[in-house]
Amino acid sequence: MSTSILVTGGAGYIGSHTVLELLSAGYEVTVVDNFCNSHPEALNRIEHLSGRSLRRIEADVRDTSALVNALRISNASAVIHFAGLKAVGESVLQPQRYYDNNVVGSLRLLEAMAQCEVKTLVFSSSATVYGSPLSLPYREDHPLAPTSPYGHSKSMVEQVMRDTVASDAACRFATLRYFNPVGAHSSGLIGEDPQGVPNNLLPFVAQVAIGKREHLNIWGADYDTPDGTGVRDYIHVVDLALAHLRALDALAIPPSKTGKGQYLALNIGTGKGYSVLEVLAAFREASGMPIPSRIQARRPGDIASYYADPAKAKTHLGWVATRSLVEMCADTWRWQKGNPDGYQQR
Repeated sequence: MSTSILVTGGAGYIGSHTVLELLSAGYEVTVVDNFCNSHPEALNRIEHLSGRSLRRIEADVRDTSALVNALRISNASAVIHFAGLKAVGESVLQPQRYYDNNVVGSLRLLEAMAQCEVKTLVFSSSATVYGSPLSLPYREDHPLAPTSPYGHSKSMVEQVMRDTVASDAACRFATLRYFNPVGAHSSGLIGEDPQGVPNNLLPFVAQVAIGKREHLNIWGADYDTPDGTGVRDYIHVVDLALAHLRALDALAIPPSKTGKGQYLALNIGTGKGYSVLEVLAAFREASGMPIPSRIQARRPGDIASYYADPAKAKTHLGWVATRSLVEMCADTWRWQKGNPDGYQQR
């Protein structure tokens, strides 16, 4: 495999951290992003941190001709596909927009890859493809039963990938099912920059700590969990980024003579769940801030607990998460303190 990689959505939260790790590992990187929910300043900071340059192309992932052009000028041998919309609640209100961006965009990318004979793809999926747990921890053979248009969009793309691999023995695809990415790069220069009100726990906590929000709402304290609050598997974004590099390594290994393409679906999590109150306590310790909170009624659709069985990722990728909840909170706080308004301040 050549060392040139095309990254869609490379200016986003997970994409930016992955691009930095790719550059640091010696890859040549071309980023395609339309900046609808990201900021080009992230790419400037990546170049500063890595001491290397990247090629950037402003384009929509639904534009097949732009993707074909990006693949040709980059001479990429593989694609890491992050581009898409990602808010579960918003997807319920705007389902067609999510299917258009996430499913149609992925179809256009696969079409462009076919035209350019690029056969290697790592896809940014989500644990939301599983839906409510029939058993815990989630294993990759858990039935896929998403409960939101966002989750359905990821599941649909996974099905398209499986069918594509079945039709073309040269294809080598991996789908990484993320649990709850948090944290930031240890420099504090790149991190999560949510647009509007954060959808996820840790960026909301950070905004309360910095004074942008009055308090944290804890949605439900009567779940069947150790302290009554919801439990989730939080993973440091740098650990998550490194999983994509290990996936590229795994896909580069010559296939066995089965006459079939390769398709890997892997959980990317720590295998350990933390409750809302545990995360809140860890962030108070990391920041030294009081972070007021209020208990509210459960939200419809929320589940008590979910966390990954990441054993398959260890077996197939040689990957394990290494960063602790303390590091997740400390790195988030460093990013938030240095960038109270995200990338917009510069």
